[in-house]
Amino acid sequence: MADRLFEAVQAALPRLALRQNEPLRSYTTLHIGGPARLLALPESAAELTELCELLRRLGEKPVLLGNGSNVLAPDAGIETPVIVTSHVTGTAVNGELMTAECGAGLTKLAAQAAEAGLGGLEFAYGIPGTLGGAVVMNAGAYGGEMKDCTVWTEALDENLQFCRYTGAEQDFSYRHSRFDGGAVVLRSCIRLHAGEREEIKARCRELLEKRRTSQPLEWPSAGSAFKRPKEGYAAAMIDAAGLKGYTVGGAQVSEKHAGFVINRGGATAEDMKRILADIRERVFRDTGITLEAEIRIL
Repeated sequence: MADRLFEAVQAALPRLALRQNEPLRSYTTLHIGGPARLLALPESAAELTELCELLRRLGEKPVLLGNGSNVLAPDAGIETPVIVTSHVTGTAVNGELMTAECGAGLTKLAAQAAEAGLGGLEFAYGIPGTLGGAVVMNAGAYGGEMKDCTVWTEALDENLQFCRYTGAEQDFSYRHSRFDGGAVVLRSCIRLHAGEREEIKARCRELLEKRRTSQPLEWPSAGSAFKRPKEGYAAAMIDAAGLKGYTVGGAQVSEKHAGFVINRGGATAEDMKRILADIRERVFRDTGITLEAEIRIL
């Protein structure tokens, strides 16, 4: 049976790459998720904007994915249209400013900056997300955050109005920005600083090695499972609760880093939700602190 939504989008945007009943496990780093009724792969910020406007006219509010690196998709799939921005990757460097579109990978951007002798993004080297997702959640690691280097961001607001937000208007705080309420990030400008190219590259390699030795990069995961609470660190609390290695189905608290929940093979979304709930319950029982999930559950 023909899908009217698919046909309507295809007719209006014939050059747009579309998929029907596409497994979301192929678009998330957890490798979990059933079929998306409609999945679109725009190739520019202009095409992304046109698609969002079309879906609004059709009465649809899409789910946006970059690299799917902090997302848990349901086993049954979703009826809501899914837009994957990983092909929206335009970049430009002008002096010490880098402008990049939302789907540009953080590791590639950091490598591009290093090759140009520009520092400031070393903390992002090895983060498996895209620029858009990083800006939305103010991603950070090893003492750096997107708020430290993002000069301005162009986005479609909740009403799909084009806006540019500069400096403090972006409202960055820990794992938060003004864009995490439903805005669509199109591109951002990042301020870098000139430095010695080989030193910048060496710092990137150093941080990547830290990740490799401390994090379970050999297993599918969605990065840190929980946000850092005001008191202490989530991983330390989970470890103290004796939960390293705790397993539900194919999901497991990493034995290398308790802050990560990994897919040991065949994990379902229900396995993941159950193990996250069990962790929260155990930590609350032991500490009185309620952990907040960093993984976005669709």
